[in-house]
Amino acid sequence: MGTLSSKMSSKDLLNLAQEKSVSARGELLENISDLFLSPEGRLNEHERALMNDVLLKLINSVEKSVRKELSLRLAKLDEVSPELAAKLANQSIDIAEPMLNKSGVLKDEQLIEIIRNRTEAHRMAIAIRSHVSEEVSGELIDKGSEDVVEALINYENAEISELSIKYLVAESRNVDRFQEPLLNRQDLPADLAYQMYWWVSAALRRKIIVEFSVDNVQLDDAIEMATKTALQNYDSVDSIMRTALKLVRELANRGELNIIFLQRCLRQEKINLFVAGLSEMTGLDVKIIWRAIRERTGESLAIIAKSLEVDRERFASIFLLIVQSRSGGKARATGLVNSILSLYNDIKVKNAKIAVRHWQRDFGYQDAIVAIKDAV
Repeated sequence: MGTLSSKMSSKDLLNLAQEKSVSARGELLENISDLFLSPEGRLNEHERALMNDVLLKLINSVEKSVRKELSLRLAKLDEVSPELAAKLANQSIDIAEPMLNKSGVLKDEQLIEIIRNRTEAHRMAIAIRSHVSEEVSGELIDKGSEDVVEALINYENAEISELSIKYLVAESRNVDRFQEPLLNRQDLPADLAYQMYWWVSAALRRKIIVEFSVDNVQLDDAIEMATKTALQNYDSVDSIMRTALKLVRELANRGELNIIFLQRCLRQEKINLFVAGLSEMTGLDVKIIWRAIRERTGESLAIIAKSLEVDRERFASIFLLIVQSRSGGKARATGLVNSILSLYNDIKVKNAKIAVRHWQRDFGYQDAIVAIKDAV
């Protein structure tokens, strides 16, 4: 034993596999170990094809323990035919798992077929392969459970298409467990990260505005101009806000609209004028400004202020005035102010400006998100 005799035909090996004795099964496995797995590579091309053919025919005729051993040993081999690999990968998960995890000969179409027709355990084993293509990822996202999708997102070697990433970002609005893995992916576009800002936890918001690296983000000037036009003609605001917007635009045209004016508005408790002025200065919809000043943590307001390069002390004053306006002038909120100032120091002006520019483009989208939340 240990070499493939020229006299041992495919039929001889099949007969050996079908024998019921322990010794026959042992001899079969020893032949596989010595021949297929030999580091000396004693199988020539003809012999390798013969072994693939024999094993493919006998897979379903040998006991489960033999199939498990075959899958474990053959999963590491490139000489195994895709048909044989797929045969083992379609077995019950305790047999299939090594093949699904490690076999490099399985083709995408074979993996997709398994995703569609086998169990969640099979899908999970595929999700954590050493490499997952965009096509396979798309099928896992479509057919897999949240556990499978989360594992896929977490795995940096999984290729995920831009369309699938957009879908997952939208899903993360309602599936919290997708949020952090998505933000940790190197292929997550900046604009999608900034969209996620509105529904992720405070800790992840901080990650977006402090740690998220942005390089060479291309923004469409035409879209930006269209957004500004839409903002100026946005007719859903009430008459008081329309009056405030008209006033601040006149001030802007005269060069008199600045952060000092906005600070004075807050001191005089003219909150609508403050909102309108900040909207005019940033190009953000008034609804986004209102949302920012109602946010307890102040993180959105910090991003907006940093994009205008407001100095730290003036921002602290503005933030404290807003906190006091929400509480009737009673709260001092020293701890909260210290916390937001620490964050303010960490926010990069470049990232803040890019975040605000994305929000300029997506204010309608953000409204839709809020509407969905209210409807649920």
